[in-house]
Formats: sequence, structure tokens, C-alpha cells
Amino acid sequence: PAPGQAGNAVLVGHVDSQHGPAVFFDLGRLRGGDTIRVLRADGRTATFTVDGVGAYPKERFPTARVYGGDAAARLRLITCGGRFDPRTGSYPDNIVVFATATR
Repeated sequence: PAPGQAGNAVLVGHVDSQHGPAVFFDLGRLRGGDTIRVLRADGRTATFTVDGVGAYPKERFPTARVYGGDAAARLRLITCGGRFDPRTGSYPDNIVVFATATR
């Protein structure tokens, strides 16, 4: 679904790149009660309230919680997290923000 529609809208973005911070660099700073606004392709803005933020090892990604759910309009924001591993060129975790539509 698009953000604001029934179900879980999922947006995934990079935390950084070889050139520096990327779109979700500060994602882990969000806290419960914070507001997120998403400008939709149709020009409307969907507004969400953060329910919580979690860090999950990639092998224990909370798939059912991210993609499952009910008819409520929810938002899931996902990026990489943890300490960058130069050997593998990746991060060991995912940061996930869970939010519910408020308008």
C-alpha cells in the first residue's frame, strides 16, 4: 500500500554511501511519539506517529511485524544499522521504525 492506505507501507533507504550520509542516516534517532510526514505521489501528505524503533540482526529480521498486520494504515521505515564491517562491506543489523497513521 501507499503511505496512508490500509496496511503496512514499507520504505527502505540507505543509511550512508561511500560519499557520506544518505536519506535514512538519522533514522535511529526517531523515538516513540515523533511525527513522520510522507509526501505521496498524489500530492497529499500522510502523517504518522512513531510507535517504536528497533535494531534487529539481519538473520532475525521481524518479517511478520514489518509486512503483516491488519487494515490500519501503518508505516515501516528500514535501513542498515550496527557497526559497519569493512570485511563484508555491510552492516550486521537493520533499523526498523514502526509508525501508525494519525491523519
